[in-house]
Amino acid sequence: MQSNISKFTLRIDSELLKKFRYVAEYNARSANRELEILMKKQVADYENKHGKIQFE
Repeated sequence: MQSNISKFTLRIDSELLKKFRYVAEYNARSANRELEILMKKQVADYENKHGKIQFE
């Protein structure tokens, strides 16, 4: 496993999580992978609108 992988705990309504897992399965992904893809899209959209996010 890569050393730059972080763990993140998410509190979410159980029905929403079931639906999210259904969508992830439809897309042939794990719920984790589906969430990662959605997060990457969100960050890319933000950066396209506001510029690249940079950390010091």
